[in-house]
Amino acid sequence: MPSSVPNKRIRKSPAARRAEIVAAAAAVALTEGLECVTLRRIAEQLDVRPGLISHYFPAVEDLVAEAYGDAAASELERLLPADRAGATPTGCLARFFARANGETYDDISRLWLNARHLSRYRPTLRDRVAVQEAAWRDRLETLIREGVEQGEFRTDDSMMTAVHILVVLDGLGMLVNSGDTGDDPPAIRRLPATTAERELGLPEGTLSEGAWTDTAHD
Repeated sequence: MPSSVPNKRIRKSPAARRAEIVAAAAAVALTEGLECVTLRRIAEQLDVRPGLISHYFPAVEDLVAEAYGDAAASELERLLPADRAGATPTGCLARFFARANGETYDDISRLWLNARHLSRYRPTLRDRVAVQEAAWRDRLETLIREGVEQGEFRTDDSMMTAVHILVVLDGLGMLVNSGDTGDDPPAIRRLPATTAERELGLPEGTLSEGAWTDTAHD
């Protein structure tokens, strides 16, 4: 006997649906590249019609920018969370370098390279890259400044130190395109941490992977 209870489909709110689309696009951007973020590809990812994606993002360039921004912002929160949960600035910085080193960070490194290249031709993406660059720079500068105030770090210019560290980290990130990052000497992989130790007046090895104990691994 057929059921008298109708099979109701749960409709997502516009905000929830939009967030779902952006999350799917961010996942594609990280694993396949921003060029693969198309209305059709994201529709396939979510098993919906392309028209649904275009309803929320009539211009695919806006979806590409959102995908990049979501991925970059999420990675920033994982590496340098705004809520330190009682961790010291030194502990947070050591954790930052531990998590920004190795294969787990390679996808986001490729995404940054990808976004900066494409942003030459895509103004919407260029604006979003600038926003994320400022967010990463400001978050790291805030951590360094707090470390100086608490007597853990020594630097006369916390913003310039933050920029210096990020430039070295970005430069190292370019190695992911070679496909041989696993063969790099340990000293090369440690360059960002070594730079930070020198810039902040810390003893060598202070920011090495495994040096932090006051914050928990994910």
